[in-house]
Amino acid sequence: MIESLFAASTATELTLTDALLTIFISIVLGTMISVTYMKTQTGYTQNFALTLIVLPIIVAIIILLIGSNIARAFSLAGAFSIIRFRSAPGDPKDIAFVLFTMAAGLACGVGSFAYAVLFTVVMCVLMFVLKAVKFGAKKSSQKLLKVTIPEDLGYEEAFEELFHMFDIPYELRKVRTTELGSLYELVYAVTIDHLMNQKEFLDAVRSRNGNLDVTLTMAPIVSDY
Repeated sequence: MIESLFAASTATELTLTDALLTIFISIVLGTMISVTYMKTQTGYTQNFALTLIVLPIIVAIIILLIGSNIARAFSLAGAFSIIRFRSAPGDPKDIAFVLFTMAAGLACGVGSFAYAVLFTVVMCVLMFVLKAVKFGAKKSSQKLLKVTIPEDLGYEEAFEELFHMFDIPYELRKVRTTELGSLYELVYAVTIDHLMNQKEFLDAVRSRNGNLDVTLTMAPIVSDY
């Protein structure tokens, strides 16, 4: 009985019952994947969440229509070659979920419903586990620190003592003058541990630069200065 559940359907004719069963299971699996995505992803759009539900159904229907007919396969390939996707590549995790839904749809389309359910459940559980253990999360991140100092403060060694005190690796990326040369703006690349008290560090910087402008980016560095 168990082997029969995991055996792919070998029927050559498409019946209404098979089609409805395939669509129903695709909807259920797509919903599971979409919910998993929303629970494990911090930022997402409603359109993408809805797409994850619809995509397995579309893929399964395509596979049902093709069946073992080679002529249909070439016809559908020609029809879909007309479509041009203009969206830029997104987050790698989003792409993984798209492939996830396509695989579930393919499994449903060929009639391997048990494998489709097993695959979806295992992958959803894996996504939740990876999210719970924060797999791959960095304990420290590189950020930009912009500090304005008066012209009489030597910028090369101005904050060296503070960086050593707070154990912050740093690199001076950029120096420019402002206010007709009366002020300097320094841009540092700093590596800050997630446990460090950022407010205490910024207060120490403000005490050193005379309470002039200090800016610390909250997002990791995405481009070099």
